[in-house]
Amino acid sequence: MEQMRENNMKNMLRGLLAASILAGAAVATPAFAQDEGEITVSANVAMVTDYRFRGVSYSGGDFAIQGGVDIGHSSGFYIGTWASSLEPTSTGYGNTEVDLYGGYSGAISDTLSFDVGLLYYLYPSASGDTDYFEPYASLTAAVGPAEVTAGVAYAWEQDSTLNQDNLYLYADVGFGIPNTPVSVSGHLGYTDGVWSPETYSIFGTNDQTAFDWSIGASMAVMGPLEVGVSYVGVEAPSNENIAFGPVMNDTVIATLSASF
Repeated sequence: MEQMRENNMKNMLRGLLAASILAGAAVATPAFAQDEGEITVSANVAMVTDYRFRGVSYSGGDFAIQGGVDIGHSSGFYIGTWASSLEPTSTGYGNTEVDLYGGYSGAISDTLSFDVGLLYYLYPSASGDTDYFEPYASLTAAVGPAEVTAGVAYAWEQDSTLNQDNLYLYADVGFGIPNTPVSVSGHLGYTDGVWSPETYSIFGTNDQTAFDWSIGASMAVMGPLEVGVSYVGVEAPSNENIAFGPVMNDTVIATLSASF
């Protein structure tokens, strides 16, 4: 029964992705992000010097190309997809990650909002069962000039998670520097479960907990273009003990992105 439920969820989300593509084609104009009645379509593309997922490099410390499409409704419901190139030898997930997600967001008050949804990670070129689901929820509050977010994501026991679960807690803060085009941000995450960096270590311990963190700044440079730089760190085993070779040393990441 559980397997049937999971297959139904996979088919549902794949259907949502197809609907997203059709809807995007139906409303596409030279200005890609637009309102069509109560529907908003937006897109984003980026090139990063390293793709880090919760502190672990999924691109082997090399460049990655990323992009996504989001469709939102004025009611607060939304669906979307996002993809990134990978380094196959770094994760065992193949050369592509595709995320499908859907959820609901809204305002609780003038200074507090929420977001809940379900995310499905797909690795089309991977061998074996690697795809998995992860529900998520977050609260965002305006605190003076800053925006503070606290969130949680939980992957239950699935075949692709080695029949173990994973809890991820995080906090983000961001604010713009007055009278400048510069925004700064900070992130702190806590992993407890199968996706701890210890999972990637040949000689890992039974301690499946870890912290990851980052600080960064970004700036709009021309039209939709934005440049950013961040310093990312993670509590992780040393590189010589890595099973697949993902990079987990502290690093500086540069980003060039555009939103439409």
